[in-house]
Amino acid sequence: MPATPSHAPDQASRLLKVTIALVGLFAFIQVYSIQSILPQLQRDLNASVVEIGNSVGMTVLAVALISPFVGMLSDAVGRKPLIIASVFLAAVPTGLMPMVDSVQGLLILRFLQGLAVPGVSVVAVAYIGEEFRSPLMVRMVSLYVSGCVFGGFLGRFLLGHLVEFMPWQSAFAIMAVLNLLGAVVVWRGLPDSRYFVPNARVKSSLISLGQLLRNPALQAACALGFSVFFALIGLFTFVNLHLAEPPYYFSSGQLANIFTVYLLGVLITPLSGRLIPRFGVRTTVLASLFTSAIGVALTLSVPSWLVVVGLAVAACGVFIIQSATMSFIAGRITQGRSLASGLYYSAYYCGGFTGAWLCGIGYAWGGWPGAVASLLLSQCVAAFIAWRFMPA
Repeated sequence: MPATPSHAPDQASRLLKVTIALVGLFAFIQVYSIQSILPQLQRDLNASVVEIGNSVGMTVLAVALISPFVGMLSDAVGRKPLIIASVFLAAVPTGLMPMVDSVQGLLILRFLQGLAVPGVSVVAVAYIGEEFRSPLMVRMVSLYVSGCVFGGFLGRFLLGHLVEFMPWQSAFAIMAVLNLLGAVVVWRGLPDSRYFVPNARVKSSLISLGQLLRNPALQAACALGFSVFFALIGLFTFVNLHLAEPPYYFSSGQLANIFTVYLLGVLITPLSGRLIPRFGVRTTVLASLFTSAIGVALTLSVPSWLVVVGLAVAACGVFIIQSATMSFIAGRITQGRSLASGLYYSAYYCGGFTGAWLCGIGYAWGGWPGAVASLLLSQCVAAFIAWRFMPA
């Protein structure tokens, strides 16, 4: 029988806190792992810059398309079953990656990987919003986001270093096994919902959908999420191609090491649980956006160490914004939480797909400076949204 640690809305055991972080880790360990080996895949599969960028974009597009439907399904059938099933299913397309021999096949499997993610990303936020009371709810969201951040780092780091010692086909097989093991760990550690109330009526769901689409707070959060993830995906996708070219010539292992900056997110993100109550959502988001834009601009520097510093600064800003926005949704939306999370993630990941596409065009047209121009523009849009529509 799966373990069910006891918990109350205003307290949580250490085991439960770790489990919440692991949910995020194993949901995202596959999503961005491919970024550290993009230059090698581009060569082996004879892909263009835009095509290889879309190997990241297709995954986030799948997340965007299915997120609202997963939200409705979760509101009807529950939280934990969908979370566990999704972590298991994420391993299937990963296990099929060794059979890929064309960029088209890669794009299809990457799309299938994305279909499994909303069962965690959407449902976990709803689960936390129901099971815990603020301010513990904010801290649990921060732990979940930290797990997502660490999973994003670990996937890139492991795959990049595995490819240093074996073909990328074998490396993907190892990654699939890792995801299966993670699913077992989450199944054993995540307690059943205690405060979930099912809503299986389609008419009720459609009414909730209409109400949420007209909710100004959710509209602002979705627009902000679109702009912010546009920048994050564009930045960490095409910087790999930039650093694989002259004068850097980074290997897959060296590119994987760059993603160590994601570990800063694991340390920085929990601070948002303290910053938001003290300074408010809008001030926290605007300050983080300004910080992130400085980091993006620093990547135009020639020394590789300064490029890495820029990536670290930019990433820390985005991680805090993501945690602030998710906490804002969990605290402001009291009905149809899972559906609200689904709508947010749909907008968020549409931004990621658009970022992978438009920054790819910018990179093909003007190299790394062309991509950076696209990134800074998206962050200006995000700043306007936060200033105009987020509460003080």
